[in-house]
Amino acid sequence: MTTWILANWGTILIALILIGVVALIIVNLSKKKKQGISSCGCNCSNCPMGCSCHQK
Repeated sequence: MTTWILANWGTILIALILIGVVALIIVNLSKKKKQGISSCGCNCSNCPMGCSCHQK
C-alpha cells in the first residue's frame, strides 16, 4: 500500500486539491443561497431563459 501511495503521490495531491476547491465552491454557493443572493446576474432582458426562470 505504501509503495502505491509513493508511486502516485502527485495524482493524490492534485485530486485532494481539486476536491478542496470544489468543496469551497459548494460552501460559497450555499452561503450565498442562505443570504438570498442569486447565482444569476438577474439581467433577464439579455437571458434566453429569462421568461421561464423568474415567473411572476
